[in-house]
Amino acid sequence: MASRNKGTNLGSKIKKMRRSQKMTYEELGAESGLTPDTIREIERGEILPPVSSLIKLAKALQIDSGDLLSDEERETAEKRKVESYEKRTSEYAYRPLTPNARNKHMKAFHVTIEPEQAHKMVEYQHEGEEFIYVLKGFLDISVGDNTWTLKAGQSIHFNSALIHKLNNPKAKTTELLVVVYTP
Repeated sequence: MASRNKGTNLGSKIKKMRRSQKMTYEELGAESGLTPDTIREIERGEILPPVSSLIKLAKALQIDSGDLLSDEERETAEKRKVESYEKRTSEYAYRPLTPNARNKHMKAFHVTIEPEQAHKMVEYQHEGEEFIYVLKGFLDISVGDNTWTLKAGQSIHFNSALIHKLNNPKAKTTELLVVVYTP
């Protein structure tokens, strides 16, 4: 489970921003495309959403997604130093590679998916395009009705408005370079 250190974790930041804008869970859900229950789970730190959902939330809250991710990545790194290996609820981690890309249309992330794991938020989609390059390991990716298995050195570029999901089918960690473009 993600840390619940008030004021520093991702869920607390989202909750604070939602409340400061006097938005209900339902209103934020309508703007972001996420369910009110999912937003509650994110705010409570029960799940760490995929990058695409963070981009949707940031856009709905009219903030820069990089600001949300930077603090979460520092928190995750500190947690890993202090504790022995513990699988996070979402089974993957990401680090922004373009943290200062305020109000830019393109953001890059280094994504790690633990062995034999998929993103917990089973399917997601967001406006724009996505490019994924496999740095290490294997990736099963479904986009719409199509599924591909990619290995290190292979990539895919797709319309991210289509429902898509990622899965690491192997017993070794997968590392990805993910570039997301949102209009």
